[in-house]
Parts: sequence; C-alpha cells; structure tokens
Amino acid sequence: MSRNYRYHLLKYHGKASRLTCPQCGRPHCFTPYVDDDENIIGEEYGRCDHESSCGYVKYPPSQDESWRQPPGWLSKQKKTSKPLRKPTPEPEGDVSTLPMEIVQKTIRTNPLSAFLLFLTKLFDTDTILRVIADYLIGVTKSGDVIFYQFDIKGRCRTGKVMKYNPDTGHRIKDEAQPGRITWVHTLLKKQLPEKWELKQCLFGEHLLAKYPDKPVVLVEAEKTAIIGAAVMPECNWLATGGKGQLNDRVDVLEGRKVVAFPDSDAYDTWREKVAERPWLAIHVSDYILRKATPEQQAAGADVADILIAWKLGRLTTPPAVPETNPILEEIRRYISPEYLDNVMALIEELDLEIVSVERIIPRDDENPA
Repeated sequence: MSRNYRYHLLKYHGKASRLTCPQCGRPHCFTPYVDDDENIIGEEYGRCDHESSCGYVKYPPSQDESWRQPPGWLSKQKKTSKPLRKPTPEPEGDVSTLPMEIVQKTIRTNPLSAFLLFLTKLFDTDTILRVIADYLIGVTKSGDVIFYQFDIKGRCRTGKVMKYNPDTGHRIKDEAQPGRITWVHTLLKKQLPEKWELKQCLFGEHLLAKYPDKPVVLVEAEKTAIIGAAVMPECNWLATGGKGQLNDRVDVLEGRKVVAFPDSDAYDTWREKVAERPWLAIHVSDYILRKATPEQQAAGADVADILIAWKLGRLTTPPAVPETNPILEEIRRYISPEYLDNVMALIEELDLEIVSVERIIPRDDENPA
C-alpha cells in the first residue's frame, strides 16, 4: 500500500527558518513545507508571508492529493446533519513570554513613537493616553512603535516593532529601510531562554478579560485596531496581524459576537477561513468592498481609512458631513439585539437555515413605513 504523504509548513524557529521567496525575491519571508522529520522537501514549495503584495504559494506533491482541497471548498459545501466539530485543543503547558520588566520600560510617551505622532493629528491627548493604557503600546529609543501581544491571561507573548511615517500614518515599506518590521523576541534573543518558542495571539486579546461585555471587532492591522478603539471605545478592537493570520488564535473568541472587517483584498479569504470554524459567531462584513472606491480597493483599503475619512468629515462632499458613524451602524446591524436577536429567534423557532444575507434598499417611490 502506497504511503499517504502529509506535509506541513515549518514552524517559526528564528530568521533562519524562513527562506527567500522564489517569486518576489525577498529574503526571510518564505515559509517552506517540510516532512514529519522537519526536512524541507523543496525550496519552491511553501507560502510567502507577503500575501497582499506577492501572494506566492505552492503546495507540495503527494501520492494522494485527496487531503488537499481547492480554496473555498468548505464554504461551498451543503449543510449536513453532522456539523463540523471543533478540534480538541492541545494542552497549553508553559507559554514562552517576554520579561515584563523590559516590556514595562517601553510603555511610555517619551519619546512619542512616529505612529502616535500621527494620531495626534486625529485625536486629543486623553484619547491617545487611553489607547496607550488599554493596548499597552510601546516605543523604541528610535521612535518605532511596539504593538505588544498580550493574551487573555495577561501574558506578553511578543511585540511587533514597526516604522511609520508620522505625517501620513502609513507604514514604511521601503526595503532599503532597515528594521522596518522586527520583533521584540528577536531583539531580545540573547536574553531569552534557549528553549523560548514563539506562540502568537491576537493583538488586543487581553481586552477580552478587561472588558468582557464589550462587542468584538476583528481587523487585520494593529494600526486599524488602535484607530477603531480611539473612535469607538464601546467595542473591543482586536487584530490578527495580517490577512493570513486568521487561524487557531481566533478560537479565543468562542462564545462572543464578532464582526470582522478584512481589508478589501482579503474578504474572500476571511470568509473561507471563518467557514472552517463554525463554532465561532464571526460575521465577515463586506462593507469595505461596498463602500471603498476602485482606487481604494486597489490600494488595499481597510476600515481605518473609512474611520479617518469620517473623523475628518470627508465621506461626503462638504457641508454634507455624515453625523452617524457608518462603521458603528454596520456593527450594530449584526451585534445589537434590535438588529439580530429577533431574526435568530425566528430561525430557531422554525428550524430554518441561513442561505444568504442581503441588504434590501427601498426604492424612492416606496413608503418606508
């Protein structure tokens, strides 16, 4: 009987565990497929970390390819009497964390990071101090922002160090700029135990314990979560850290109503990923696809762009500035009881199945009453 080969992506073991992408040519950004003995089966088989700008992925060969389905296969299957079961989580054991005495020294406002300097153009001092305190935002000596990942138990898993333009608020992506993205655990490698192992969590995950009654909004970028929290503190804004990072770390959201706002180029990917986790109540909003201009979509627009435009009164032609926060209305549509609970009660009472959801916009000649 022929062997059914199964391969998996190599776990992160430092910079050396990432190869040069065969498509975009960037070093240390390509995750290779390996066998059970952690042997790389071919430098062309793997996935580029730059999913938006590159997107290269090549699956490994197999004698039996039945295990690999095309993207979106799960969301296209018909509902069966046997729903997909949540996998049993492995025992967590000891989680590698960063030394808190070092982390605490970086959570300060002197110097003010370039990212927070940009926020001063949008928000008052009290708002900025609030998001710093809630999200425990750090800063390096050179003024780079540190987005720490604290889990629901308050443990600091790692921190992402990023460079931003203080005038535009855009992340610096120039490859000639050294250290435009790095990690605190990488910088502290010599100070960490030899067996220290990275296990990421959602950015802002600790807020689930701090504010258990707040509805949850899930986005891609840490920047977006911060801006969302500054505008709408009534919600817990969490970030995956990237389009491809909607994975088992979102299982911490079980039992909560969640509205997810993927960037304009990630809507289909996130719908497929959410469909693989039917035990979670995550609604993936298509708001960005509906509202962003073609130019914004081509640039990978996100909900932060909408919120900044609303904050600055640029969503409509002045003086017709919208008074209602459009993102807040979108969230209420799926979380607030007046929008959802009555519908769900009817579905449960009549044993119905949701096939699709579509917004109906009345014609001008229809009576809204």
